[in-house]
Amino acid sequence: MIINVLLALMIVISFLLAIVLHEWAHAQVASWLGDQTPRLEGRQTLSLRAHLDPVGLVMCLILAFQPLFLAVPPAGLGWGKPVKPDPWKMRVPADTGVLLVACAGLIFSLIIGLLAAVLFRFLDPILDSSFFAHVLRQWVVVFASVNISLALFNLIPLYPLDGYQILYTLLPSKQAVQFSRSAIYGPFIILALFFFLPFIGRLAGVDEFPLFRLTFYIWLGALALISLVTGHPINNLMSTYLV
Repeated sequence: MIINVLLALMIVISFLLAIVLHEWAHAQVASWLGDQTPRLEGRQTLSLRAHLDPVGLVMCLILAFQPLFLAVPPAGLGWGKPVKPDPWKMRVPADTGVLLVACAGLIFSLIIGLLAAVLFRFLDPILDSSFFAHVLRQWVVVFASVNISLALFNLIPLYPLDGYQILYTLLPSKQAVQFSRSAIYGPFIILALFFFLPFIGRLAGVDEFPLFRLTFYIWLGALALISLVTGHPINNLMSTYLV
């Protein structure tokens, strides 16, 4: 089992930075809309301790330390402690406020990832072939990928991801109440989709089945966006990321 420890550490550190910025964006937008609840709960901060969710971090650690030969690449997926705004304290309609707060995190993660991709576009031509330059290239691509992957991952409508809250606000009242009952199962479903099912598929020799490769598709989608920004072919970005 070949594990790239340096890559795994890059992914985990990038995830920790990304999740802080992601959750801070939720709290900041809630504050801009007039709700000071997240600030009073200590969430309007860049402190890692305030935003860390143990289960979300464990998922990131599992996926980051994936052996390199598997169908699922090492990736930085997980979640932070959800920010819970009070919709009745906002200056906009309740559903609109909750929707804006929910979208804030994934949009900010996407922006950070794309800005990192822009940085890579300008850095790559001026860096030499030294070990330090190689590590810097890899770090920037990993950081961009983790942030964009976090944004794409959060589109999934399962609690505690942003997609759950987005769908909840868009559903009619009756359907929203029914949908909310799925919240307690959300983390278990996510772990099943991204860890347990791929693990079972690996044991059964069918790990190439699409349902078992959701992490790969999110990672590939992130690299595709980075490729659009940088002009680098996806295969080259894969090499920079993995090697």
